Amino acid sequence: MGRVEGKVAFVTGAARGQGRSHAVRLAEEGADIIAIDICDQIDTVPFPMASPADLEQTVKEVEALDRRIVAVQADVRDYDALKSAVDAGVAELGRLDIVSANAGIAGGNRPSWEQSEQEWHNTIDVNLTGVWHTAKAAVPHLLAGERGGSIVLTSSAAGLKGMQNISDYVSAKHGVVGLMRTLALELAPHSIRVNSVHPTVVNTPMIQNSWTAGLFRPDLENPTIEDAHEVFRSLNVLPILWVEPVDISNAVLFLASDEARYITGVTLPVDAGFGIK
Repeated sequence: MGRVEGKVAFVTGAARGQGRSHAVRLAEEGADIIAIDICDQIDTVPFPMASPADLEQTVKEVEALDRRIVAVQADVRDYDALKSAVDAGVAELGRLDIVSANAGIAGGNRPSWEQSEQEWHNTIDVNLTGVWHTAKAAVPHLLAGERGGSIVLTSSAAGLKGMQNISDYVSAKHGVVGLMRTLALELAPHSIRVNSVHPTVVNTPMIQNSWTAGLFRPDLENPTIEDAHEVFRSLNVLPILWVEPVDISNAVLFLASDEARYITGVTLPVDAGFGIK
């Protein structure tokens, strides 16, 4: 039997990258999936975001594992749309046990005082308010099930320490930790556990683009991602450039499973030692 056999997991930002990996990994271990993604571009995000075709690919990969999936195009900034998606998924799949609040964006790459109002608001709205919306939409279903549950919020290594030129991102990811700790206290009487994961650089489309290269190599005029390799390597204690999405998915799976049944309120780094450097 799989580690989350018979359970239903709700994953945001599920069209590609970490979100797709989380959905597939949970499905491999027996969960059915409710998947949402905006599948559209946000104007302040300086690299291509996921498409409807990406979400369709997530559906194919979950169904190939003989698991059910309900996939909806929805924006975590829009609470009503998010709630409708969760409600529809629970109506079809019958329950909710696991929540992976994974959807996030990046932007900025400028000092705090030079960031635009729109950059700041978009990043906070997706990366922090969107996480709160996810919990707000999902928690009533967890409570109604009276079976406990697990909520895993995706923060970042930048949610535990500062990084320059991305103050919107760092602020949002620190805020996720405060939300996680508060939810853990509020939901503990119902045996619902709440934790956060904190990745270092992850090998996803959010990293593999020219904007990220410029963020990590501002000394070069038109850097490639290869130009940033040594900077990526310097962030970590372990001698690697980055971790893979499945490395984060395995942490999400652990926190969602009964193996972590008494773990709540924890900030779990999957950061190759980033946090101790």
